[in-house]
Amino acid sequence: MEYQGNSSSTSFTASNGPAPTAIPDSAPDRSNRERNKTQELVKENVDFLIQQLEAGHSETLTAYLTAMGRFHAYSFGNILLIARQKPDAERVAGMYAWNQLGRRVVRGQKGIGILAPMIGASRKKEQEQGDAENANRPVLLGFRKVYVWDVAQTEGAPLPSVAEVTGEVGSHLDHLRTFISSIGVELEYSEKIAPALGMSYGGKIALLPGQTKAEEFSALVHETAHEMLHKAERRTATTKVVRETEAEAIAFIVSKAIGLTPGTSSADYIHLYHGNASLLTESLAVIQQTSAVILDVLKAEESFSQEVPETRVATPEAKQGHRPLGRSRKSQTQTAAA
Repeated sequence: MEYQGNSSSTSFTASNGPAPTAIPDSAPDRSNRERNKTQELVKENVDFLIQQLEAGHSETLTAYLTAMGRFHAYSFGNILLIARQKPDAERVAGMYAWNQLGRRVVRGQKGIGILAPMIGASRKKEQEQGDAENANRPVLLGFRKVYVWDVAQTEGAPLPSVAEVTGEVGSHLDHLRTFISSIGVELEYSEKIAPALGMSYGGKIALLPGQTKAEEFSALVHETAHEMLHKAERRTATTKVVRETEAEAIAFIVSKAIGLTPGTSSADYIHLYHGNASLLTESLAVIQQTSAVILDVLKAEESFSQEVPETRVATPEAKQGHRPLGRSRKSQTQTAAA
């Protein structure tokens, strides 16, 4: 995911973790037994994520990276040509590349014309000058017109993607929305952030509409972690790789703790940002404390809603100005590349 932000927001300080004074008092004090259970659950899930990272790339991520390697990075001029001929194009490739991916161009589909460089060896001048070293040096001879097709113009095997979060969220998504509102963070839904699943701006979080509830919950935990940890002094004291590793580790822990199935999605995401088990271990205290804060709040909200069943939380979909969830999901892999 791509994350942007500023420091003008209500945030948590985290030299050694979130500041306790910034945590809203949304429920009575928990017993030591409950807190120990939460800490044990967090530790168990941290250990599991570390094992996934130490195991290296999952088969899913390896297949995805292999597929993405077949797509070229086009020049600005070719991007303009593609946009002019097919404005809604998402991913284009030549016929051979599509065939290698197990897909075929649908009969009758018109190709998108772009310019491909012609590389050759200009030998004559160097040979005349006796320059044997540069005689066979590759040079640009010119350009020729070739054709590519968008994924929508093809059919066949589905393109590989990274693992997704699955499971039933229940009321936890509403409780998480309530929590971020209580710490002064605004939540909105916008298609403009695509292909990112979420964006953290410092005082505001934007999510991509159209995600499943499980994916939305995981993305919102990730962005909430950024808001709690990475919008003040800690932002300048950490690298992007560290920040993404911390936020996704927290999303993994919290998602798994409420019964979701992240699979290898978080490990794949961290690997895409070149994070690893060593980086995660270095941030272990911050990750564990922040995860425990969020889980304690979710448990407190759950207990409160059970005691007062008539209390309902207004969802963003019902608020004026928010778009309904209607678009298909963009893959995390596209997000990481953005």
